Amino acid sequence: MDERTKELIAIGASVSAHCQPCLAYHLEKARELGIEEDNIRTAIETGHMVEKGAMSAMRKYSASLVDTALPETSCCNSGGDKPPKVCCG
Repeated sequence: MDERTKELIAIGASVSAHCQPCLAYHLEKARELGIEEDNIRTAIETGHMVEKGAMSAMRKYSASLVDTALPETSCCNSGGDKPPKVCCG
């Protein structure tokens, strides 16, 4: 794989990983390699698409864990207006 392709992949990965220093570094490297701004923007957009899909999947996954791991009768729920107890699991 050539260096230009690697930098575009790294840009998208940096965006999806929320790594600001990584993104700044890889943008600089991409520009040094003469990668066109349109290609850089496409890599950033692709990173955001991956990020969006991952966030949606995590929301569903975490909701399923909460729904199954913390039923109403759990010892983690004290009930009433008292603060929750520490889980005893």
